[in-house]
Amino acid sequence: MKSKGIKPNAATFGTLLAGFYAEEKYEDVGKVLNLMKEHGVSVGVSTYNIRIRSLCMLKKSNEAKALLDGMLSKGIMPNSTTYNHLIYGFCREGNLEEAKRLFKSMVNKGLKPDSHCYFTLVYFLCQSGDFETALRFCKESMEKNWVPNFSTMKALVKGLASISKVEEAKELIKNVKEKFSKNADAWDEIEKDLPQ
Repeated sequence: MKSKGIKPNAATFGTLLAGFYAEEKYEDVGKVLNLMKEHGVSVGVSTYNIRIRSLCMLKKSNEAKALLDGMLSKGIMPNSTTYNHLIYGFCREGNLEEAKRLFKSMVNKGLKPDSHCYFTLVYFLCQSGDFETALRFCKESMEKNWVPNFSTMKALVKGLASISKVEEAKELIKNVKEKFSKNADAWDEIEKDLPQ
């Protein structure tokens, strides 16, 4: 690029950062950040999001959270994407309490969680057996017309039934059938299997 007189931009450096994180070449990450300064490319929220996402993919969510804290201390405001990456990372590492804290923090900052954020929480909460909290997030999501996929919803329904929340499970099935009539037969089968 240099020899052709093409000036690198934030996207160029973002690609380099993601690549070096993927290969766990942290020393090179530092070099890229220095190159950004040399070329007058500011480190903004999108650069932080690339770094946070990369660390979360490597199951280094605590380090990613430290980057969030660094952003805030520099006056760089995170966006919902920042939080989505962190919530996914902590869920994937089994730290659902931290994921829920981050969700609350995001909402308190006036940022709006997207469907992916809700689906991630519902899925991992079901995996951990916290069906009541999963139901709360699922209901919030469905109020926005976002419904988790069939297998996640099935896990939630069966999980609710397993903790004697059969009425809640049936109500959930009813709501899903209203939104997706094409899956009604599959839901009828699942409902038949629920304890009466």
